[in-house]
Amino acid sequence: MTRMLRTSKRGASTRTPGRTRHRPVGPVAAARRTVATGVVAAAAAWALGLGALPATADPGPDRAETAADVTGPDTSRTDATRPDAARPDGPALDPAPDPVPDPLLLGDAAPDGEPLPLERLFDNRGVSDDARPGAADFDGRGDSFSAQELRAAGWTPGRTIAVDGAALRWPATAPGRPDNVLADGQAVRLTGRGEALTFLVAGGGPGARTRDGAAGTGLVRYRDGSRSTYRLRAPDWRTGPLPTKLLGLPHRNTPDGRRAGTVRLYAVTVPVDRGREVSSVVLPRAGREAGLHVFSLALRGPSNGWTGTWAASTSGYTTVGPWTDRTLRLVVHSSAGGPRARIRLENTFSPAPVRIGHATVALRGKGAATAGRPVPLTFGGRSGAELPAGAQQFSDPVGFRVPPDTDLLVSIHLPGTVRALPVHSYTSQTSYLSADGAGDRTAERGGEAYGTALPSWPLLTGVDVAGGPGSVVALGDSITDGERSTPGANRRWPDLLARRLRAQWDVPRFGVLNHGISGNRVVTDRYPGTGASSVLSGVSAEHRLERDVLAQTGARTVVVFEGVNDIRAGTTGDEVIATLKRIAAAAHERGMRVAVATIAPCGGFFDCTAEAESYRVAVNRHIRAGLGLYDAVFDFDAAIRDPDRPDRMLPRFDGGDHLHPNDAGMRAFSEAIDLRKLI
Repeated sequence: MTRMLRTSKRGASTRTPGRTRHRPVGPVAAARRTVATGVVAAAAAWALGLGALPATADPGPDRAETAADVTGPDTSRTDATRPDAARPDGPALDPAPDPVPDPLLLGDAAPDGEPLPLERLFDNRGVSDDARPGAADFDGRGDSFSAQELRAAGWTPGRTIAVDGAALRWPATAPGRPDNVLADGQAVRLTGRGEALTFLVAGGGPGARTRDGAAGTGLVRYRDGSRSTYRLRAPDWRTGPLPTKLLGLPHRNTPDGRRAGTVRLYAVTVPVDRGREVSSVVLPRAGREAGLHVFSLALRGPSNGWTGTWAASTSGYTTVGPWTDRTLRLVVHSSAGGPRARIRLENTFSPAPVRIGHATVALRGKGAATAGRPVPLTFGGRSGAELPAGAQQFSDPVGFRVPPDTDLLVSIHLPGTVRALPVHSYTSQTSYLSADGAGDRTAERGGEAYGTALPSWPLLTGVDVAGGPGSVVALGDSITDGERSTPGANRRWPDLLARRLRAQWDVPRFGVLNHGISGNRVVTDRYPGTGASSVLSGVSAEHRLERDVLAQTGARTVVVFEGVNDIRAGTTGDEVIATLKRIAAAAHERGMRVAVATIAPCGGFFDCTAEAESYRVAVNRHIRAGLGLYDAVFDFDAAIRDPDRPDRMLPRFDGGDHLHPNDAGMRAFSEAIDLRKLI
């Protein structure tokens, strides 16, 4: 990746011939979603804007169902009695740095001989046909995934599932045939350069089942003879956390027939040394009994030559309509400009595929009307696409000049009947929707067909432009999302930061990506992670870090401004601090710069109690003293607080509810950012 600024040295390796050591900075194990089609070269070509990803040729006990089997344990709070109580359970981040083994002791943990393609190493049968459930035994108890339910989710044999820029190929084997490998030190052939390494995994062994699943330390070998280690954790397929799963299926097959209860697959991403060519990957020597199952792995290709200009997080999965044969016309606002563009669609949290008929992009005129002819978008050379459950899809690059600081209209035709979709729930912006049965209106310049106002952004999660220096990601809650700023005026603090960047030449003129979610928390999940829900406040900042920060196009720096919803809900300051530390360690390990903003005052809001204020003060004290942990600190609290009543914001900044600042408060936040500290 072309980098136009210096990156953090945390997690960097020091090298001697044939030997690499990593500083122990708490490895990422962020589990995440999506399936696509491709191998490393395909992912690299796609990242370079050469087209969409093409298909790839290489890639017991009592059976009574428990409540935990069906829903998974509660993830809403951390259990303070556990030794690792500083973190919510799940695969997102390890609770503390593991001692890093000597790579020479570890990896040549692989069998003798040349590394083999992953499918040549398959030694476990994880998928069975419903008519022959005994033909597979995923977990040593005779249970397995249903081939029929996988197909219903769009996960057909040999299909590539794109997740955060990695092309994970679902095994092309028939039900009842080997389709995954139990990690035990095998060497896998994988070559190329990338930003990270993503595994499609699940934990499931004959031993005692825990939601932590199975874990182990593996090795990445590079073409120059050096090596680096990684820590891989595969959450349990039946009891692992739902908010971080890539795919959930409603049943499992057993020798006695089908049993209800969500079974899960996870995408887990770990660091690699950027810029160095990978020659092979050694799987962890976990042991077969541990049950660390690997279905696929792929390098995430670099986002060479692309800058994110607009983005939005998926805040949940919710019922709609139903909508039949309708067209969405979504209003989004650019931060950076460029001569070519592409969009990103994501079917996050969904249990079923969604079909896209056509899509276009245009400059906005008035209302739902365009300022020029809409430019058609293609997906792998085709006018439409199908997104499997959990999967991501980029459009092919198109010659469409995006000006900075400009409204765009992205139109998406949904040809079938849609009953639920992943959405970003709060937009501070009105988009548009055509009537039932109106058909494909994506090419129309006028807005007459779009008679329904739409307050959310379904499916669309990003717009990228060619060129530029990369992007700054704003990770936050409703304040970052723009609540109480003027609707439709693009006066959220990330919008104002983007304007400040464009007005100067001292630092790179980054794109700014707004990943605020109304109601979001740092520590706990609001959206439960599965099923259609009216709760659309997202999973925790920690659990969405991989998708919403680390995998964003051209992301260089993250500004974390979040925590007020945690402290108002009774999460302690210590819990928030511990999670902020893990977020920073994970981002540093992936080469990102980390800035953290202090929590703004909320006195006067109905649940901003004295206890909440004490937690806020403690978190802010930590942040202000945190320059050893964070690359920059921005004091948003000091920017708007009332000196005479420091638990409250000054009236001139108050949006009216004592929690959300108005436009003037948003400007104060933007101006509190020292632009030089973004690089």
